[in-house]
Amino acid sequence: MKQYDANKILNIALVGHSGCGKTSVAESILYLSKATERLGSISDGNTTLDFDSEEIKRQASIMTAVAPIEWKNTKINLIDTPGLFDFAGGVSEGMRAADTALIVVSGKDGVNVGTEKAAAAATKAGLTKVFFVNGLCDEDARFYRVFENLKATFGPSVCPVVVPYIVDGKANTYVNLFDYKAYEYGEDGSVKQTALPDMGTRLEGLREAIKEAVAETSEDLLDKFIMGEEFTPEEIILGVSQGVKDGTICPVFCGDAHNTFAIDQLLNSLTWLAPNAASKGEEIGVDVNGEPVEVSINDSAAAAAIVFKTVVDPFIGRLSYIKTISGKICADTPVINMRTGAQERIGKVMYVCGKKQVDAEYIGAGDIGAIPKLVSTKTGDTLCSPLRKVVLDGVDYPASSYTMAIYPAKKGDEDKVAQGIAKLADEDPTIKFENNHETHEMLISGLGEQHLDVVISRLKTKYNVDANLKKPKIAYRETIRKKVTAQGRYKKQSGGHGQFGDVWIEFEPYDTDGLEFAERVVGGAVPKNFFPAVEKGLRESIKKGVLAGYPTVGIKATLYDGSYHPVDSSEMSFKTAASLAYKNGIPNASPTLLEPIGSLRATVPDSNMGDVMGEVNKRRGRVLGMSPAEGGMQVVEAEVPVAEMSDFSTFIKQITQGRGSYEFSFVRYEDAPANIAQKVIEQAKKEAEE
Repeated sequence: MKQYDANKILNIALVGHSGCGKTSVAESILYLSKATERLGSISDGNTTLDFDSEEIKRQASIMTAVAPIEWKNTKINLIDTPGLFDFAGGVSEGMRAADTALIVVSGKDGVNVGTEKAAAAATKAGLTKVFFVNGLCDEDARFYRVFENLKATFGPSVCPVVVPYIVDGKANTYVNLFDYKAYEYGEDGSVKQTALPDMGTRLEGLREAIKEAVAETSEDLLDKFIMGEEFTPEEIILGVSQGVKDGTICPVFCGDAHNTFAIDQLLNSLTWLAPNAASKGEEIGVDVNGEPVEVSINDSAAAAAIVFKTVVDPFIGRLSYIKTISGKICADTPVINMRTGAQERIGKVMYVCGKKQVDAEYIGAGDIGAIPKLVSTKTGDTLCSPLRKVVLDGVDYPASSYTMAIYPAKKGDEDKVAQGIAKLADEDPTIKFENNHETHEMLISGLGEQHLDVVISRLKTKYNVDANLKKPKIAYRETIRKKVTAQGRYKKQSGGHGQFGDVWIEFEPYDTDGLEFAERVVGGAVPKNFFPAVEKGLRESIKKGVLAGYPTVGIKATLYDGSYHPVDSSEMSFKTAASLAYKNGIPNASPTLLEPIGSLRATVPDSNMGDVMGEVNKRRGRVLGMSPAEGGMQVVEAEVPVAEMSDFSTFIKQITQGRGSYEFSFVRYEDAPANIAQKVIEQAKKEAEE
């Protein structure tokens, strides 16, 4: 592929609800532009962009894929993103690299939650929005209903460009409202211009929708529209072009990706409607002093690029996908990773089309490519010239909220599991991994059940490691509610020197995260040099409570009396005596089980607020308050036991159809209700026996 200047490069992310046909649209574009020799099919598992074994198995995109095409002397970098909410990290990556969001909408299902979320994400990222209504050859497709749905959801900025002429449920003819021409498509891939069909008043209504959208682009045109004056063709084309680029107009195209119907009209229009990399790609970074600095799209400037995606292949190694913002990235270009401060050696650069890589001379400003085998570079890092050090915005990933414990299928494979997940997390930073030293479990967090299911599958296929997911253990605590005294006496004689230690200790509740140790021994009943041994014995003892073996907290232990033997007493004997006092005293001090409580902040649609509050109550939580948020959303604040939150992520997705989100963090420990405590204690005893 030849090198293109930034004003001839379009970076377009395909986004939308799962199942709307994003990958099929991309395959159709690749085929029409002759980037591929055949039209890939998801059902046949032979698409260019869904090439991962998990994607082929599930027939759905689970990661971002890139493919460049050439159309009318323009390079279009297609960035295909997942539609399933559990893989929203891929959408974040695609949005970071793109300048335009092509939002694909099902001609049958219309505007879905994924459509709304994609549009919101595009707006937040400052991308131009273009809609494509797909699948119009399906007899159940209803373009005009979907178009009205788009206008109702996104307002008067929605502007029709290509519309279908439907006869007997078939959409073979498409009318371009800009050039007022109709094109007929054949099953054999042929296309020919045909007479403009008689669409009655509908055509005039659609032209009116264009005028309405154009009127929003300037005050002069708005005045003209209000006065009922006609726009000239030039005013319409310039108005739409300007409106699309500044975001006041969202053009609507349509067609059928499976048959490639009207895909050519989409491509033809994108070449002049969508903003090129030169006009959209300028960014504001920060220099080494934290001061804002402008980074413009310029091949001649010092190099600066953002790594928006990483692939780790067991055979090929690491592949870092980059978008060059300024300068040129090529072999032997000296670049610094601004996160690590280390210089990275670039052996070669390449263009990527799905899983295929083609060596390139350089990746110019505004273009997208990849660099193999960078040592320390991760997704979100900035690579820049040592002559001009700048940090660009990274990738804004969604927070991981679904956590499970992960166990290897074979004992002893814990290291293999940890190493495999670390490599998968390099590719997908929404995967979080930690070793919980308290519960002795490896914990993995992601965006949902499907997400973690894919992680387990990929561990097996990529790294040959079998693992299982389990509900994570809860880090309970134990404490006491009553003041008691107890003796710990340890005496052992077995010839020669024996062991002797004798202590009296007062245990009482105390506001501390662990143990507060004190002494008030008088008369040398216990020599001072044994005090540290007594404290050490107690600190080791509180690691295991008397109820269910959980750590004991909130306790003060005061050594006030005891006795010793001038020969047989030792640090070990007093340490053992202290642990005996603990075992003797704590069961009489009204021991109780504490459970962790977390702070929940759930953002949900207004209509779901009652459902969420009811669910919080069901999960033994307390609603603390509500407050309005943007876009008709409400924030529900509550406190809920951590033990009740394991599947809350699944619940909130189902009840809000994916619109809702939440944050949850630990705040404190509270007494567990008697029935809950009893279950936990019984389970702990059962596990101890096993």
